[in-house]
This record gives sequence, C-alpha cells and structure tokens, in this order.
Amino acid sequence: MSGRFAAFRHSSYQRYFGARFCAAFAAQILSVSVAWQMYDETRSAALLGWIGLVQFLPALCLVVFTGLAADRFGRRLVMGLTIILEMACAVTILFMAVLQKFDPILVLATLTVFGCARAFLAPASSSLAVNIVPKEDFANAAGFSALSWQTASIVGPVAGGLLYGVSGPVAYGASAVLFSIAGVLIFSIPKPAQRSHAPATNLSTLLGGFQYIWRQKVVLGAISLDLFAVLLGGAIALLPIYARDILGLEASGLGLLRSAQGIGAVIMIGIITAFPIRNHAGKILFVSVGFFGLSTAIFGFSTVAWLSILMLMLIGAFDMVSVYIREILLQLWTPDEVRGRVNAVNSIFLGASNELGEARAGFMAAFLGPVITVVGGGIAAIGIAAGWAFLFPKIRKTNQLHVPED
Repeated sequence: MSGRFAAFRHSSYQRYFGARFCAAFAAQILSVSVAWQMYDETRSAALLGWIGLVQFLPALCLVVFTGLAADRFGRRLVMGLTIILEMACAVTILFMAVLQKFDPILVLATLTVFGCARAFLAPASSSLAVNIVPKEDFANAAGFSALSWQTASIVGPVAGGLLYGVSGPVAYGASAVLFSIAGVLIFSIPKPAQRSHAPATNLSTLLGGFQYIWRQKVVLGAISLDLFAVLLGGAIALLPIYARDILGLEASGLGLLRSAQGIGAVIMIGIITAFPIRNHAGKILFVSVGFFGLSTAIFGFSTVAWLSILMLMLIGAFDMVSVYIREILLQLWTPDEVRGRVNAVNSIFLGASNELGEARAGFMAAFLGPVITVVGGGIAAIGIAAGWAFLFPKIRKTNQLHVPED
C-alpha cells in the first residue's frame, strides 16, 4: 500500500484496527444508551456523574497492576480477555433491560466491573500497536488507531440513539455482539514479539511507569495538560441534559450531539494524515488546547442546536490534535520494556480527564446548573493551556515528534 496507508500493509494491524473499532463502537452504544436511560428514569445529574466515576476508580486503584500485566503477559491476550469481560457487562445490562430491572445501583456495579476491564485494556491496547508494526510505520498506525476510535465515536452514539429508540435491549444486544467480534479479531492476531526482561516484582518495578514519566518532562507535561484541560473542560456527561432540557432533542438528538465531537476529530485526523505535523509540534499542542477550551465555553452558552453541534465538532477537532501529538510522544519516546506501565499511568490521566471529568461535571451541574459548569470549565481549560506553556517550556520548544530532542 502507499505511504499514506503504510500500517495496513501488515495483516496483524488490520485485525487490530478492526478490533479497536468494534470495541469502541460497542462501548459508545453502551455508553449513550445507559446514560439516556439513567437520566430518563431518574432525572439525576449526579447519577450521570457517578457513571463516569465508577468507571474511573478501578483504573486508579489498579494502575500498578494493569501496566505490569501488559508488560509481563501477552498484550494480545490481555486485550482479548478484557474485551470478553466488557461483552459480559453488556450482556448483564441487556438482561436488566429485558427483565425491566434497570436498577441504578446494579447498573453502576456492572459499570464498575466494566471499568476494571477498561483499566487492563487501555495499556495493553496502546502498547500492542507498537509490537505489530515497524517503527517507521508507527506514526501512520497511531493516526489510523485514533481514526478507528473517533469513527466509532461518530457512528456509535448515533447508532446507540437510534437503537435505543427501538428498544433498550436492542441497543445493549448490539453492543454485546460488537464486543464479541472484537474479541475474535484480537485472538486471530499471531502472537507478536514483545521485549520483557522480567525483573523481580518489587516496588520499583510496579512504579516504573510513574518513574519514567516523572523523568521525561515532555511526556509528563503533555499527558498532564490533557488531564487538567479535559477534566475541567469536559462536557460529555451533561449532553443528556443539553439534549432534553436545553436544546429540546430526543434520544436520536443525543446521539447526534455525542457524534459531533467524533466528526470533528475525524476531519482533523484526515488533515493531519494528509499534512503531518513536522514542525512546531509543542506550540501547536498548546494552541489546540486553548481553542478546545474556547469552543467548550461557546457550547455551554448555546441554546441553538446547529451552533451546539458546530462547537462540539470543533471541540473534537482541537482535542484530536492534542491526542495525536501526545500519543506519538508517549509511544515512540518510551522503551518497550516499560511501555505497558507507562501506558497504564497514561490511562489514569485519560480516565481522570474523561470519566472523572464526567463525574465532576455531573456533580457540579447538580449544584450550579449545566451552563455555569460547562462555560466555567471551558474558560479553565484556556487557563490550563496558558499555564502549562510556561510550566513546561521544553514542550513549547519541541519541534519534531518522532525522536526525543536534547
């Protein structure tokens, strides 16, 4: 294949790409369906926050084990088993819906198990990609891996909204089927080579990911920038409130709102793939996060559906620039023998920014209202971008992505 599709010359990556897409697609259908049904039956913004919190806490509590599992055991095996566990969670919620026993506590308990699966899946999945494509093709693979997730984040919420419009069991059943397909694809990948010195398990081994990130200030700054910007600026958890109470949309409308960020991200990844970031990567990173915050603030004020969708698209586009730069920095600047543990720490940062950010938004909205919560978060994200530009000058001066710079 041509250089633009270099990663797809490798059959293992083709299967990996398909598995990531199906798993992300399934997770999006499950997420939008559970959130809509939870708010539809309880009208509680706080419970929307709890949905994010129970999925984040397992990753936080298990961080020293999830990365070690990715480094010590086969990353393909870990990824496949966790996808199967996610499928079991989808089936559990399916049975609750079929039996009309959608109890919020039981649902949150199931999502806690789902969070445990995701905690092990994230570092294994991120680390596996490096083992199945040559280093020279990894930047291309990283772009398409991000594309698979973002494409799923477009079609998944729309499909989830439409399927839930038919019935909850149909939506949850579709999610379970997609998880099963993802599991089959992962286990069909030949066992890849993986460097592992298998040192004795001690405190230093367990904390290896934290130690490496602390020493690499560029990596530390990049992932902590995303942590605080999305933690304070994220608005995903409140989309059911915006869809029903502010914009007057139904379940399918919620799907459109959830998809808008993905649409913007896919457009941006297409631009980045056609015109790779070759220079001024650090400056581009900070500018993108600043515009992410500005778009979030405008979305918070909006009461018009088309403007809200446009701002969500811009949020997704600017966030994708940050994701792309951070992913290349993290994977190519990290030695393979600690990559799983480093990705486990990164997954904590991502979980804190996403799931914990959803919890923050839900709990704040319960007291301050959704508009103040979203607008204030967007302004805070702008401040984070400006502050990190001064706290981490080495990122600001980073020009090339592919090799560490002295």
